[in-house]
Amino acid sequence: MPRPLPDGPDRQYAEHLKEGRLAIQRCGACSRHVFFPRLLCPHCHDDNLAWVEVSGQGTVHATTVIRKRPDQGPPHNLCLVDLDEGVRMTSRVEGLAPEDVVIGMAVTARITEQDGEPLVVFDPA
Repeated sequence: MPRPLPDGPDRQYAEHLKEGRLAIQRCGACSRHVFFPRLLCPHCHDDNLAWVEVSGQGTVHATTVIRKRPDQGPPHNLCLVDLDEGVRMTSRVEGLAPEDVVIGMAVTARITEQDGEPLVVFDPA
């Protein structure tokens, strides 16, 4: 994954995660939440984007199981989660077998670390 720009919105997102906060942008012009971090609102094209902490509550929109060769580790889940704030994130659900993750499942975000970087994962709610 490419490294974020030093002062770009993706760097700000990562800094919030490092502080243990799940924050995304919200447009001051149209009041819609925005994810993935951007310079302009994708809905109204305004640049008035502010960082707001979100609930972390969401619902699994889509899911699949990634299977690897046995020497590369166990299978894991990859999913799309719709946050209650109206944005969609790609992540994984932890805490249960990958094949037990189902569409419509309620989940809660948790910040963890992978390869020394903060990462948002989800647990069953």
